[in-house]
Amino acid sequence: MPENAHMDAQKKAISRRGWSLGVGAAAALAGAGVAWWRWRPEAVEPPSLKAFWQERFTLATGQELALADWRGQPLLLNFWATWCPPCIEELPMIDAFWREHAGNGIQILGLAIDQPSAVRRFLERQPLSFPVGLAGLQGTALSRSLGNVNGGLPFTIFFGKDGGIWRQKLGQLKPQDLADWRHSWRA
Repeated sequence: MPENAHMDAQKKAISRRGWSLGVGAAAALAGAGVAWWRWRPEAVEPPSLKAFWQERFTLATGQELALADWRGQPLLLNFWATWCPPCIEELPMIDAFWREHAGNGIQILGLAIDQPSAVRRFLERQPLSFPVGLAGLQGTALSRSLGNVNGGLPFTIFFGKDGGIWRQKLGQLKPQDLADWRHSWRA
């Protein structure tokens, strides 16, 4: 009989451990679902999209950029800031993509949600081949109007040739995101 008591205690410990792991896994899935729901980009209403194409920005080079001039071409719009580590990590990948595909009719625009002086200092240390607009706090409001309700960074919008949004991504881009977009506008 003493052996059975020991075996029963082991079974109860294993059962409790299994139950705890199951509850933990369920809680993790629920948390991931809530995070996805809370942080997912939202659909953009046509008036917001129309207003977007009317925007103008001063580039880090001092030139003015009218977004209306870019309508009708695929556009990758990346909201970033100098103080955002994932933003800084993805910029070299975006720049390499731009250099590789610039002759294929695509446009890439970075909108820096930051102080102009900080952006210019950053670009002196890490030059980018694609244009960078100085959006300041206006960039946060613009990103929200384009589906980034929480204002998180980095936030990227992929526009198709028709000027409509093909896809939005909150968070750091991966090479596959760029490859998928490239295939969508070539089709």
